[in-house]
Amino acid sequence: MDEIKPVHYVTKDECQEMIDAAIRRHNRNASIISMCVGWVVLALFAEGLLRLIGVIPPLLPWLNITLK
Repeated sequence: MDEIKPVHYVTKDECQEMIDAAIRRHNRNASIISMCVGWVVLALFAEGLLRLIGVIPPLLPWLNITLK
């Protein structure tokens, strides 16, 4: 069988650049996702706190949850 050899080999520097680019892309995407999740968690916490202290009317009026 004839062995197929690539025309262009990837050098060590090119490989490192590809790895660095992939790490940068991953960190950027992870940061964006983390920021979105953080905002959602903060919003849900704030809503729950405001409902608990009575600023926002309860979601289920028949469920009486109050601070005593």
